[in-house]
Amino acid sequence: MTEAILLVGGKGTRLRPLTVHTPKPMVRAAGVPFLTHQLARARAAGVDHIILATSYLAEVFEPHFGDGSSLGLHLEYVTEEEPLGTGGAIRNVAARLHSAPDEPVLIFNGDILTGLDIRALVRTHETTGADVSLHLTKVTDPRAYGLVPTDETGRVLAFLEKPQSPEEIVTDQINAGAYVFRRSVIDTIPQGRPVSVERETFPELLSAGAHLQGMVDSTYWLDLGTPAAFVRGSADLVLGRAPSPAVPGRCGDRLILPTARVAPDAKLTDGTVVGEGAYVAEGARVSGSTILPGAVIEPGAVITDSLIGTRARVGERSVLTGTVIGDGAIIGADNELRDGARVWCDAKIPAGAVRFSSDQ
Repeated sequence: MTEAILLVGGKGTRLRPLTVHTPKPMVRAAGVPFLTHQLARARAAGVDHIILATSYLAEVFEPHFGDGSSLGLHLEYVTEEEPLGTGGAIRNVAARLHSAPDEPVLIFNGDILTGLDIRALVRTHETTGADVSLHLTKVTDPRAYGLVPTDETGRVLAFLEKPQSPEEIVTDQINAGAYVFRRSVIDTIPQGRPVSVERETFPELLSAGAHLQGMVDSTYWLDLGTPAAFVRGSADLVLGRAPSPAVPGRCGDRLILPTARVAPDAKLTDGTVVGEGAYVAEGARVSGSTILPGAVIEPGAVITDSLIGTRARVGERSVLTGTVIGDGAIIGADNELRDGARVWCDAKIPAGAVRFSSDQ
């Protein structure tokens, strides 16, 4: 197993304003771009050649990762002129693959944080002789996902769209966003147009009699598609709940990057990250949150399960819970922002302008 394709072309619209200036895989989680964790885990599993299928803000990736040698990898970049979907993106990079027709190619979605045993997925693929093998995970509430029922041997029986009624929930297994393709199968995907592997490629392979194998791996799994999930994923990496060899420091309650400054009486807990050049002032309390580089948290601010963008500022005594503050935004003193609030890049909220309680 030496080759992989990483699908990193999505616009990350559900994560805005985090993705206004930064593609989703490059948003920092536990102090480094999220993509760094995926690359490091692939390398640890024996992958050495990875092709990044880019589209949105494609110019950001190569200046950061270069040829991949610093991570022990050989990286290549292929940019889609127009978004091609998951299947179209896979087909679009096929010419860069070195694998022989029957050899396995690993494919990852660029927004999944997982503890998947990559080697075990490849072994499953090889021992069952599958054309495509899928990582499946079990979820408590599968209504938001496509369902993937399997037989007693793990062979995939169907791909079912998001269930609309309780009767349609025939399994708690869902597609977890990591695959192993037989190299020759990639060449059967139509070229030059949008293709979804979930809605087109996999169902068509199944109807043609191809062998699709599911492997249920119930280790850590999180779709980082929403701001709340992204903040939680970063905290879980810092706490050691989600495994990654790329966390730049020891796992624990907090991660403070070099050149960050934190006042002695500031309290950082629950996997909080403070990025390079950021400042957390005296009396501030930050829990389960990400403070991106250059941000300033003023005295007495209380921040919980939130993400504070690059060079943003949170004023004295302001209380933020489940909030995303865009790059360069300024939150004046004595504001309250609650779950789901998103403040756009460079916006300014005056002191005491937003509250959910009395100012006394």
